[in-house]
Amino acid sequence: MATKKTRSDEQENSPTEVQMGIEMRDKKAIAQGLCRVLADTYTLYLKTHKFHWNVQGPLFSSLHLMFETQYNEMALAVDEIAERIRTLGMLAPGSYREFQMLTSIPEEEHNPNAHEMVRLLAEGHEIVAATIRDMFDIPAELGDEPTVDMLTGRLVVHEKATWMLRSILAT
Repeated sequence: MATKKTRSDEQENSPTEVQMGIEMRDKKAIAQGLCRVLADTYTLYLKTHKFHWNVQGPLFSSLHLMFETQYNEMALAVDEIAERIRTLGMLAPGSYREFQMLTSIPEEEHNPNAHEMVRLLAEGHEIVAATIRDMFDIPAELGDEPTVDMLTGRLVVHEKATWMLRSILAT
């Protein structure tokens, strides 16, 4: 009698699996953490893009440009994170529903003022940084240097963005 294959089984037997000296169960653990980083990054990307479109007030020009710089950087980052998940032999999430289930960043249902946008984006970058830190030890302990390197770079970006946004809020 044939057994039903699951999506996970198909991934494990994929002819495109990259042999990298990391066991499949360990690659799965790393990829699960990266999926959360991807979801947080994509959700923050969407929020930043929304605020870019809708910012108003005396800081419009500078915030509009700052938000654009940030969402463009995150647009490239989500591709890098997703491709790392694929390199590990797993499928990357890519739907709003999947991201909503994985993200720690709350969705904005209203259009806040410019000051509130800056505060919310600073909090969003802090959340992504925390998600990265929460899963950082997994690839580090498993000798997955490429993932550690990528996460270190992402952490630098989100910490710097937080600093820049929080500097705007300083009075």
